[in-house]
Amino acid sequence: MSRLVLTDVTRRFGAVTAVDRFSLVLTPGEFVSLLGPSGCGKTTTLRMIAGFLAPSEGTIAMDGRVVSSPGSSLPPEKRNMSMIFQSYAIWPNMTVAENVAFGLEVRRRPKAGVRERVGRILEVVQMGHLASRYPQELSGDQQQGVALARAIVVQPAVLLLDEPLSNLDANLREEMRYEIRRLHDEFHITTVYVTHDQAEAMVASDRIAVMNQGRVEQVDAPRALYARPRTRFVAGFIGRTNLLDGETRGDDVVFDGFTIPRRAFPEPAAIEGRVGFSLRPQSIVLHRQPPPSTRAAVVPGQLVQRAYLGEHWDYTVRPAGTRLALRVTTRPHEVFEVDEKVWLELDPSQMAALQPE
Repeated sequence: MSRLVLTDVTRRFGAVTAVDRFSLVLTPGEFVSLLGPSGCGKTTTLRMIAGFLAPSEGTIAMDGRVVSSPGSSLPPEKRNMSMIFQSYAIWPNMTVAENVAFGLEVRRRPKAGVRERVGRILEVVQMGHLASRYPQELSGDQQQGVALARAIVVQPAVLLLDEPLSNLDANLREEMRYEIRRLHDEFHITTVYVTHDQAEAMVASDRIAVMNQGRVEQVDAPRALYARPRTRFVAGFIGRTNLLDGETRGDDVVFDGFTIPRRAFPEPAAIEGRVGFSLRPQSIVLHRQPPPSTRAAVVPGQLVQRAYLGEHWDYTVRPAGTRLALRVTTRPHEVFEVDEKVWLELDPSQMAALQPE
């Protein structure tokens, strides 16, 4: 386990700034995901951590020692890091056991110790019975397991993963998310995981750094990112949400078609002027009749669209007299009809205030 510190790391390619003043501290044994859309700079950041690219500005340090700076960069093979690529990069002419042993043999470890450690790691990843098979005889998730075992067996100080599940189908991806987290809990290796898949990041990570156009928008625990996004980008990228724009007028916050008293919000003093909020679809409650008196805002509306998705209903509701279209998620048994008149219950405590752009 190592402490990894990135300080104002910037990487330029000609006139293009791919990573812009990226700062992050990983505590020993922490699992942090770099999450964002394609082209946001997450893989470039990972390659700088690995030593494949040098930063244009800033520094990267492991346990207090600077390993990357504009003028000096420790070679990748001297960083005690393991990296797993999208393609897995396992040797087709070697068996599973030989692939896993490769890194130990390069490090000239005693043969008896290599056999013992490879056997143990293969049992941990539940692949001991496949030790003598070749990669072409394995399924996609099994090949991924070989790549994970090979990366972990050398006991790296830092584990780097670049979109490791992108080549798997949806069901296998879901299974492997939990497997990666299980292995992290077993070995407690400081881990940086690159993905564009929010579900992968939410399941596996202690914290997530959301990136956009080379910059970090927010770093937080998965639950905090979802419940309290700080920017419009994070609110929209982490799950589905409703973005509401309002303006303070006296003691009220006025939205398009409805008003909520400022005192109803968790931090009323922080709400001033033009304000934006994120409200998750499952935080809105639908009623057929106006609900009893509550701290929440109650807004009449009309249901204009619906979709049944098995685990829930996805509704679109237009509040009366507005151009808004609010998405609402309900449980499967809460069935409403298109064109039905409904009342929306909006709880201010569930509305996350967003930073002004």
